[in-house]
Amino acid sequence: MSRMSIQSKLLMMLLVTSVLSAAVVGAIGYQSGRSSLRESVFDRLTEIRQSQSRQLREGIGDLKNSLVIYSRGATSIEAIGAFTAGFDQLNAATINPAQQQSLVDYYTQQFAPQKAAIGEEVDVDAVLPRTNASRYLQAYYTAPFADWDKSIQFDNAGDGSTWSAANARYNDFFREIVQRFEFEDALLFDTRGNVVYTAYKGVDLGTNVFTGPFKGGLLASAYKEALESNTVDYVGITDFGEYEPADEPTAWFLSPVGPQGSVEGVLALQFPISKINRLMTMDRRWQESGMGETGETFIVGPDDLMRSDSRMFIEDPEAYKRDVVDAGTAPDIAAEAIQRGGTTLIQPVPTEATKLAQRGQAGTLIAQDYLGQETLQAYAPADIEGLRWNVIAKINTAEAFAPVSAFTRTLVLSTVAIIFVVCLAAMLLARLFVRPIRRLETGAQKISSGDYNINLPVHSRDEFGDLTVAFNEMSRNLAIKEDLLAEQRRENDRLMLSLMPEPVVQRYREGEETISQDHQDVTVIFADIVGLDDLSPQLSSDELLTIVNKLTRQFDAAADNLGVEQVRTLHNGYLASCGLSVPRLDNVRRTVDFAIEMQRIIERFNGETGHDLSLRAGIDTGTVTSGLVARSTLAYDMWGSAVNLAYQVQSGSPQPGVYVTSTVYDQMRDSRSFTAAGVITVDGEEQPVWRLAQQ
Repeated sequence: MSRMSIQSKLLMMLLVTSVLSAAVVGAIGYQSGRSSLRESVFDRLTEIRQSQSRQLREGIGDLKNSLVIYSRGATSIEAIGAFTAGFDQLNAATINPAQQQSLVDYYTQQFAPQKAAIGEEVDVDAVLPRTNASRYLQAYYTAPFADWDKSIQFDNAGDGSTWSAANARYNDFFREIVQRFEFEDALLFDTRGNVVYTAYKGVDLGTNVFTGPFKGGLLASAYKEALESNTVDYVGITDFGEYEPADEPTAWFLSPVGPQGSVEGVLALQFPISKINRLMTMDRRWQESGMGETGETFIVGPDDLMRSDSRMFIEDPEAYKRDVVDAGTAPDIAAEAIQRGGTTLIQPVPTEATKLAQRGQAGTLIAQDYLGQETLQAYAPADIEGLRWNVIAKINTAEAFAPVSAFTRTLVLSTVAIIFVVCLAAMLLARLFVRPIRRLETGAQKISSGDYNINLPVHSRDEFGDLTVAFNEMSRNLAIKEDLLAEQRRENDRLMLSLMPEPVVQRYREGEETISQDHQDVTVIFADIVGLDDLSPQLSSDELLTIVNKLTRQFDAAADNLGVEQVRTLHNGYLASCGLSVPRLDNVRRTVDFAIEMQRIIERFNGETGHDLSLRAGIDTGTVTSGLVARSTLAYDMWGSAVNLAYQVQSGSPQPGVYVTSTVYDQMRDSRSFTAAGVITVDGEEQPVWRLAQQ
């Protein structure tokens, strides 16, 4: 193997990896099969959803067309007139105390317990009939019957009233409509909102939709719209809602009654949720309809609440309650669905499919359903005029992808076997291929730890041997370059420390780009060498620079001795501070002493050279900010109110000397002598300036 080229070794590895490609192909086949199956399931769900929507639209359309025919027919027109006339005659009718008691007993012993069974409390006094007509009709046609199915067969109470005569004549007609089309009830309204007739003679018989005990709601608004339509071809339909006389959510079909061009009343057909449930639950034959063990279709309204019952609720209410609560539905909502025997207008379905369908979109997706299970879902608006319903069909992904399980099992087992064989081969070959790489790895680790004196032995003449030779050469070059870099780093450190404090240097090395810091209680001195500009015409640039450097070096030495930090040096200016990097309690005293020392340095220089230079300095103490300025040419600088004030004190004084602000004066007047030197204006206010007496 030592004489085999790296190309030959790579060819051998390719033979091994070709076996691994079987696993990749298998994975691709699995994903492709799963995707195809998902599309098939989606197509099936979409087909079922479209079929359900179509049946829903056609069913409601047929009922609306039938209602138009009935409301325009002579029988309905004659009936509304006869019942209205009979109802008006009953406004003065009375009932005896026994009949009144029978009404109270009926509401107390039958109506209230029926509502309590579904979790609704009824105030009997509030719902008892109030008008003479309603009391009379319910005393003769409602209270005597404990079973509504028997009341619909009762045509004449034999009381001799005009209303009973009308009921005997027309009750069979409306009873046939209710039973043939499986409506819950049929109501006739006059133009004043009175329920002048009901097929089942329930507790709403004789009440008023606007002022009676069951006033308001979807029925009242739909009745008003039907009446105001002023056309007998109009058919209004409401969404499902609560209607207190009924024991389940109710929708309404309403159409004006009367001859062409005239409206004499409104026919309202009570549409029960049971018909919607029978359609959406496929009459509980889910498996025969292709929905399997977990599939279902249901309707969701614009309020995200169901308009049909959940399959899980129908099959296993306790499992439904557990799953919806785990999925985020409030426990009291799940308990209410159990108590009321259905999920219509109770179970929320705030899923992604619902949101998309409410926007008018139709499509498919994979997401969690209201039970918290991952499902394949097909969604679309129901497209029924007057109803903002959305139809959703779904099935659990586990069931939808069940046919691929056998294929997956076989594929996984074969892939595992191939991978096992490949691993054995790879282990044997890796021991041969990795040896030179391990040596190079060990050498690289030593280099990374800083040991560049590495020389690896060359055991082969192939590409690995060439790489080892190149590695040894690289190691030697790195050792040389590391020495050069170390020297350069030392020089850079020296330069940076001469420009800025060590803490700032450390932060800059760590990669900070914006370095600034606020400092409290810092004394700032801004000094200017007076007379240096007058020497410029008399001296060469080298001579002038020599003078500046000499003075600056002496200033720096004095600053180091007194604990003052030099910040910036200009041609004839010097900015320094005390207490900036190292907080000092006596920073004001040190700065004043530094100014005095600067004066002495200039005086000694004048005595040695015969020049006539002097110092003009301004000192203030307070809050400053320091940091790095610019990016391409870094500069350490200091700024703030104390710096500005020190500069103004220095620049605003015409004569040489050391000038201080009131803050500095207050701290140093007990130990140094000062004389008033005028005022300066800062932010519109005058502040006194003091001049240090000659020391």
